[in-house]
Amino acid sequence: MTKVDFYTSSPDKLRTACQLSHKAVQNGMRAVISTPDAAATDALDKLLWHYPATGFLPHCRSDAAEAEHMPVVLNQGGDKFPHHELLISLHNECVPYFSRFERVIEIIGSDEEDSRLGRERFKFYRDRGYELRHIDLSKTQNS
Repeated sequence: MTKVDFYTSSPDKLRTACQLSHKAVQNGMRAVISTPDAAATDALDKLLWHYPATGFLPHCRSDAAEAEHMPVVLNQGGDKFPHHELLISLHNECVPYFSRFERVIEIIGSDEEDSRLGRERFKFYRDRGYELRHIDLSKTQNS
């Protein structure tokens, strides 16, 4: 069954997605980052070209021919994925394909509305018996 991690109090959801996908790749995993719209996809694509500052995180969009071979894939609106290890969701609702993945990361911002929507998603997963873990970024950040 899919395991779901909630990362809350993110000051910058796109940067958090970069950090978590970088950590996943360092641990030998591949990640799909699902974005809600073209603006978020474009901004994340640009950010990944410069993350980490001293390196490069190979990535592409899910419809690219090389997606199957990339450790990080950006997905906006599609439901076909080259791998199903980790889904990092930047959506305000549970995406319908989350259960295809071994692990899902939900990133919640620090504003009240995003927190409220995050609590709704947490309840959705909890009520269906998914294994949940909560990481409060405001207590773990060192930068």
